[in-house]
Amino acid sequence: MIRFEHVTKRYADGTTAVDDLSFEVAEGELVTLVGPSGCGKTTTMKMVNRLIEPTEGRIFLDGDDISAIDPVQLRRRIGYVIQQVGLFPHRTVLENTATVPHLLGWKRGKGRARAAELLDLVGLDPSVYGDRYPEQLSGGQRQRVGVARALAADPPVLLMDEPFGAVDPVVRERLQNEFLRLQAQVRKTVLFVTHDIEEAVRLGDRIAVYGQGSIEQFDSPATVLGAPATDYVADFVGADRGLKRLSVTPVEESDLDRPPVVHLDDPLDRATERLRAEGARWAVVLDGDGRLHGWIPAGDALSGATGTVREHARRMEAWLPVGAPLKQAFATMLQHDAGWIAVIDEQSEGRFLGVLTPARLHEALRRSISADDLAVPRAEVAVESVAAVAQTPGA
Repeated sequence: MIRFEHVTKRYADGTTAVDDLSFEVAEGELVTLVGPSGCGKTTTMKMVNRLIEPTEGRIFLDGDDISAIDPVQLRRRIGYVIQQVGLFPHRTVLENTATVPHLLGWKRGKGRARAAELLDLVGLDPSVYGDRYPEQLSGGQRQRVGVARALAADPPVLLMDEPFGAVDPVVRERLQNEFLRLQAQVRKTVLFVTHDIEEAVRLGDRIAVYGQGSIEQFDSPATVLGAPATDYVADFVGADRGLKRLSVTPVEESDLDRPPVVHLDDPLDRATERLRAEGARWAVVLDGDGRLHGWIPAGDALSGATGTVREHARRMEAWLPVGAPLKQAFATMLQHDAGWIAVIDEQSEGRFLGVLTPARLHEALRRSISADDLAVPRAEVAVESVAAVAQTPGA
């Protein structure tokens, strides 16, 4: 969708902002451009919509050489989101969102309907926020309006320049989550500029790590973290890149342990007797459709209790969906001081899949690293069990 061919930007004073860039961004791909201030990443992005003209080389958009396209028409084909949003203060949220459809000559009703649809998509109820003005919104809400406005004319390409950099860390994480959800639905081709390697790793399908005016490495987040191409990249991603890798390694069903399970309507005495015979200290409680309900302790905790499992099941606080990053799993364990967390399949209405323990989390991370090194699927990598090592005499 976007292709750079030997693109250079050199200014009159001799400064070279971008030097001989050649790379491609596939349709529907989100590529993050990351690097320190002044490295050329924003210059790269602005050359795509011709806010900056290259000195040498060519840039193609969906096969068309952008130098042959009228800049105004080109920009109406590209969504653009910046850090400070740039909303018109005298226009309502709905009017701001409908700006580009209006410029393209859409009928007023069609433009407003599209704006309302996009506001709803980014989590802002148009009936609540549509008639408000930008000054009546929080920073995070204004940023969402900026994203909605950029998407209003359904452009194939979205350029985002530090879009979440001006909000606090909590709001920033929420916006990142919202944008990932949105991107999963709309699948735009995105160039996303950031100086934050954690944001780049979390959002990008691929990452372009910039040195001074050139790309040092252009690869998947896992590869950039697991196999930095140069010492510069290794220094930039940091010595804690193993921890950052938790953000890009999903929980897979093969990572899970299968603990004992009981069901809500099981007689309690039979359930606890079975768990005692198996030597289990606890069991997961499921409903009749295999969905997670909670857990019960075994042993003496329910000694003398009667009735069914339903009457004694305890609430499950520590759980997450399969596919969530290992970082989220680790954070959930710490938040709830949990020795394990339940994993469910949200695509099948919460069906219980298994539990993730600290040992299995560690193994999942090790398998992910080894899989990249060997260029094989993660499920094909065998690692020595941490639990087994711990139980080895003399270990």
